[in-house]
Amino acid sequence: MTTGFRKKLDSILGHALVLVMAVMVVNVLWQVFSRYVLGAPSSFTDELARFLMIWIGVLGAAYVAGRNGHVAIDVLARRTSGNNQKRLKQLVRIAIVLFCLFAMVIGGLRLVYVTYVLEQYSPALGLPLAVVYLVIPLSGLLIIYYKISDMLNS
Repeated sequence: MTTGFRKKLDSILGHALVLVMAVMVVNVLWQVFSRYVLGAPSSFTDELARFLMIWIGVLGAAYVAGRNGHVAIDVLARRTSGNNQKRLKQLVRIAIVLFCLFAMVIGGLRLVYVTYVLEQYSPALGLPLAVVYLVIPLSGLLIIYYKISDMLNS
């Protein structure tokens, strides 16, 4: 059963990913145009494309996790019976939650904090790197929400 909040979150996340992808396409088109037609490559487009790709990849992972669309190795799951299959799925969800909690949320927040304290900025855009890395704990929280929701609804 999908809750109204989850549907709304899926919609917002999906639209945000489409928007970020559209910005990246326009950015790369401008990069190619300015380099090959104008003969003067833009100074910020390379860095912006890199940062947008990071956001697309990491937020996209959360989006796909919410739709249970990740590639899975199900050799063990196919060899188990109904109740054991359910237990195995729950165990996998718990492992995902723990990984996201420690690696993405806690580790990501530490990364954001360190880059913020050290005042690290990107060279071309002058953007604080903490903003770029903020997507890691955000995505971790989204995946945790999705997996806990799946555990409660199964």
